[in-house]
Amino acid sequence: MKAVVIGAGVAGAASAIALRRIGAEVTVYEAYPDPAGPVGAFLSLAVNGLRALESLGCLEAVRAAGFEVDRQRMWSGRGRLLGDVPRGRRADDPLRSVTLMRADLVAALRAEAVRLGARIVVGERLPGPGEGLRGPGAGEEPGDGAEAGAVVGAVAGADLVVGADGLRSTVRRMLDPDAPSPAYAGLYGVAGIARGVPEAGPGRTFNMTFGRRGAFAHLPAPDGTVWWSAQIADPVAPAEIKLGAEELAEVFGSEAVPRRILGAAERIDAATLFHVLPPVPHRQDGRCVLVGDAAHPVGAGQGASMALEDAIALARALHSAPGAPAASGLPAALAAFERERAGRAGKLARAAAANRDAKTAGPLASLVREAVMPLVFTRMYTRSTDWLYDYRPGVLPQ
Repeated sequence: MKAVVIGAGVAGAASAIALRRIGAEVTVYEAYPDPAGPVGAFLSLAVNGLRALESLGCLEAVRAAGFEVDRQRMWSGRGRLLGDVPRGRRADDPLRSVTLMRADLVAALRAEAVRLGARIVVGERLPGPGEGLRGPGAGEEPGDGAEAGAVVGAVAGADLVVGADGLRSTVRRMLDPDAPSPAYAGLYGVAGIARGVPEAGPGRTFNMTFGRRGAFAHLPAPDGTVWWSAQIADPVAPAEIKLGAEELAEVFGSEAVPRRILGAAERIDAATLFHVLPPVPHRQDGRCVLVGDAAHPVGAGQGASMALEDAIALARALHSAPGAPAASGLPAALAAFERERAGRAGKLARAAAANRDAKTAGPLASLVREAVMPLVFTRMYTRSTDWLYDYRPGVLPQ
């Protein structure tokens, strides 16, 4: 089976690994010159994502690139502890959540994909529907011009096309020109690194502070730095996120710990708008299939983990369907994959919406949360997350 993967981020690189494990010939096309370069800030992988990495053969490499986080603590803006639970796992799970830079996760996955024989072509993108091919104009990125014909030809000749091209997926538009488009979620984020903050709390602990104007996450890293992410509620999407550490400290001026960490910030790694995407009605057509954010941008700290799960579920469906891995078996395999993933992704999307609403709540809702959350959060945590962390993705051929 000849497979083309569009996108070499987490979803694309993981799909390349999984498809190579079942014997597919895989070529990955990526618009950015270096998909493993400094793109984005840090992310966390819960135990379901770590089990997916284990199936892909990348768990130890990813662990080595990051650090384990044991606990998650939720705080009010006034410093009141609202909840203290295991981070991304059941209390009795021997695995521990891992936090690392997104670029390091992509690099580990891409290295394994190449080791297994996948071909990764960077600097080339797939033109959108109706865009056609043209010569490159002044200042355009590689892949914007006639050289994109290589991608188009590869897609036309492939048995399987995997759309791992993110929130603004071109493959999603290929599948359905009327597919939903992402919309601003009322929240934007800035992330970076601080140094010299002894009051940041104990190591191996993820902290989330619910402030008056958004939420602030931080966790002490083993090297003495503090990794932080400020998520700011704003009903109107800013045309450009220009906030530096000083301006962010003013935004969180009512919250002592975030203000102190931002005062010690030494760099900003990423600034991004958060988006939501309505349910995608067509995720596959018997030859093309969407994975990761192209199909379901779930958020809630589970985007990378869901992409990893998708990659394994796709390969397993292809490997076990009648007639697979021959092209004749693709429609049944992709239909089975879609059925398996739709329910889990939909349930997580609903949980993510509640998570997002908590970060954009106004002052009154914040007061209610401070009164109620200490009473219910810890006892409800297991009931509301066990289904997520108990997932077993299954094994792939080695």
